[in-house]
This record gives sequence, structure tokens and C-alpha cells, in this order.
Amino acid sequence: MANAQKQPSKSQVARHAARELTVQALYQWELQHREKALSTVEAEFRSQLADEDAPDAENWVKVMAMADLVLFHDLLKGIGEQYARVDELIDPLLDRAITDLDYVELAILRLGTYELKERLEVPYRVVINECVELAKEFGATDGHKYINSVLDKLAVSLRSAEVEARRR
Repeated sequence: MANAQKQPSKSQVARHAARELTVQALYQWELQHREKALSTVEAEFRSQLADEDAPDAENWVKVMAMADLVLFHDLLKGIGEQYARVDELIDPLLDRAITDLDYVELAILRLGTYELKERLEVPYRVVINECVELAKEFGATDGHKYINSVLDKLAVSLRSAEVEARRR
């Protein structure tokens, strides 16, 4: 019998889509040197028209239709309010200056750091896995390995009890 891979539930797909949108919005925000409020970037995303020539994963109207929009909003709002603190948590774990990070990597690390710090109901392994998958989708060839390494170290410091319990 072949190994059947478990299909993600509708809510898992919706949360992943929300994270995709969050990474793209954070990327856009960074490209614009954080001159606009993240709420403005969110509004721009929500008002986009469908691009029928774009692949489904890049057609933000289609992604938005399946996304958990409450989660998208909450992530952007929280990261926007705490991005300086989030960056302070990331910085010591990097092998280069945070300003030298690729904007996609930075967006994914901000998302993962925020979720590890603030969304304790989400298991740390889920946060890391989601960020690794986003890095595979949007990042450089081996960027997912870097994301995994940084977030794994961060999980040890932010969620030590959870990590330790998992290792036992």
C-alpha cells in the first residue's frame, strides 16, 4: 500500500494563505522602506484586482479568497506594532547584519519570530515548519535552511519548556 500523504484541512490552508499574504505584505512594506503604515499596505492588498495571468499562488485575490483574513490582519497589526522588538530578537542569531538580509528572509523571520513570541497557542514546530515552507515558496534556493536555523535557535529561548518537552 502506498504511503498516502495527509491533505491539509481547510483551516490549515486558510492559515497558510494568511501567512503567505503576511510575508508578501511585509516584503512590500520593507521595499517601501516602511514609509506606509502596515494597515495601508493591508488595505492595498485587499483592494487588488485579480490578475488572471498570474499563477494561483501569486494571484493575491485568489490567495485572499482562501485566506484567514482575521489572522492576516492580526499578524500584520502585531508585527507592525512590535517590529523593532522582533528585530531585536532576531539580530543576535544572525550571521550578518539584519540590514543585509534579503527582504523575503526578513519578512519570514519577522513572521516566525512574532508567532513564536506572541501566538503561544501555535506549536513552535508548526511556526517553524510554516516559515520553512514559505521560504521554499518565496525565498532563495537554500534560504529555508537559514530560516530553519534561526527560528530553531529562537524557539529554544522563547519556548524553552515546549522545546524541552518535545525533546523528551
